[in-house]
Amino acid sequence: MKLTKEEQEMLEGKHGNAVKSSMDILVSLGEIFDARRLIDVSSVQIAGVSYHNLGEAGLSYLGDLALDGKVRVLTTLNPAGMDMENWKALGIPEDFAEKQIKVIEAFKKMGVVTTCTCTPYFIGNTPHFGEHVAWSESSAVCYANSVLGLKTNREGGPSALASALTGKTPEFGTHLEENRQAKVIVNVNAKMDTITDFGALGYVIGKNIGKKVALIRGVKKASIEQLKSFCASIATYGGTALFHMEGITPNKTRVPKESVAVSQKEIDAAKRELNDGGVDPDIYAIGCPHLSLKEVEEIAKMLEGKKVKKEMWVCVARPIKKIADQMGYTKIIEKSGAKMACDTCMVVAPIKGRFKCLATDSAKGCFYARGKNKFNIVFKEIPELVKEATR
Repeated sequence: MKLTKEEQEMLEGKHGNAVKSSMDILVSLGEIFDARRLIDVSSVQIAGVSYHNLGEAGLSYLGDLALDGKVRVLTTLNPAGMDMENWKALGIPEDFAEKQIKVIEAFKKMGVVTTCTCTPYFIGNTPHFGEHVAWSESSAVCYANSVLGLKTNREGGPSALASALTGKTPEFGTHLEENRQAKVIVNVNAKMDTITDFGALGYVIGKNIGKKVALIRGVKKASIEQLKSFCASIATYGGTALFHMEGITPNKTRVPKESVAVSQKEIDAAKRELNDGGVDPDIYAIGCPHLSLKEVEEIAKMLEGKKVKKEMWVCVARPIKKIADQMGYTKIIEKSGAKMACDTCMVVAPIKGRFKCLATDSAKGCFYARGKNKFNIVFKEIPELVKEATR
């Protein structure tokens, strides 16, 4: 892999230890994937933020980088393991909170914007079409490539941080146009009206085609919120970093010869598979990925004048909550007994063992609740969940 003079100096340690360590990672990645060069990135989004995932080794690594490391491009964080201001209300242990605060402080010292969210495109991390970026949260990567038309691989937390500290990433994978072309057509013959419809569609396609880039036909329209849900689902169940949705997403692609179909019967079956029976939910969690302002407004209207009877989390980015505060949505939601959970979500918070059954509208949330936390699952639309939680 050919390096510029500046990149070689970075690798030699002339720009500090954090930059040298980062270049070691990026050059190794480039050599593994036969990249010819490093390219500039304009934005970074870092996953692996929860102390629940990092542990002491991860915290120590961040502390070392923070000694002399400073990010060179706009960089935001994925959700942490707790609400950074209101963690006690969510039942987070104090010893965990102390460690999580140290993690965020290390990122902050490096100049990372500590708005902990999986939807950075809602809070100002919004590069323009065609730009190269280094994002690492799976749903955000899929949304960036597919909906926004950015170019990013599905980075790991360390490689994304390395890109932030150097402004570089190896040119391979979905940074290259030939790897962004569709390999299979997916003909959708089903009603696509709701969030759970799109979650189920991502589940079916992901399981059927894996990481193949799809050209999806038959979806007549899709809101930002529906695309957000779809990206999270297809990335979770198939590992997909990019898709094309005819008439909806902005990228160009060649039309492949291979094709598969998705029927209404398969969508209905997926919804059944994402539901478990026999256990009543003891936590309702909405916002995986984090909610848009529109969704927060709709939830506030549903909860106005009502009281929730179970634990209920409304998961959002903190900047979205601040607007919700101004608009009075937060007051309505919290008056109902529901909790605004900023900076975190049901996937990364340390809640294993506290609950038995999670109710959510997120197909991605179902995957992690089952696999990571061993919860039973109820998968329904938000209006149904609110109705049940307040019954």
